Amino acid sequence: MGATTTIVPRLVLASASPRRRELLGYAGLDPEVIPADVDETQHPGEAPLDYARRVASDKARVVAARLPDPIARPILAADTIVHLDDGRAPAVLGKPESPDEARAMLSRLQSRRHRVVTAYQLAYRGAERGRAVETWVTFRALKPAEIEGYVGSEEWRGKAGGYAIQGLAGAFVRAVDGSYTNVVGLPLCEVIEDLEALGALAADWALTAGRHA
Repeated sequence: MGATTTIVPRLVLASASPRRRELLGYAGLDPEVIPADVDETQHPGEAPLDYARRVASDKARVVAARLPDPIARPILAADTIVHLDDGRAPAVLGKPESPDEARAMLSRLQSRRHRVVTAYQLAYRGAERGRAVETWVTFRALKPAEIEGYVGSEEWRGKAGGYAIQGLAGAFVRAVDGSYTNVVGLPLCEVIEDLEALGALAADWALTAGRHA
């Protein structure tokens, strides 16, 4: 008799981020995308890790409420922030809303080390798992023309901290200490571990991922 294949309901990704969907695709997963519309404003005095965890949890809760049977399918929500302490007031750098804001963020990040945090929340069959994964990223010094060129590329739009490490901004990065995929938007290693722990990952997922490689 042949081996039995574990059937797991399709994963729900509570995020419109194409980068998170692409990362999951590397693992052979094809999630249904149901974006969550939540208030992502940081509360006064809220610590960066607590802030990211809260937003991820809110996203998971909002999407679960939209499903007919929320415990029947695995739900994954995530939030990524950039935290910089450069001797001025420590700042959480969100998604810039204008070229000027993107320019200001890159100017602060250049020649410095900053922390990227992605918090995620997983829920399946009444059980939950979540983590806040930290990665340290160091930027080299940037010439004014490089900052202007990057701002002109508009790659910064929709990116925490105003940059995409997997794109043009990869040329600005001198060092990465920790998970690279975490900086892209999802710590894939940890997510796979927790999906497996919740029974939300098919036993043959690696074979499926190989067929998508």
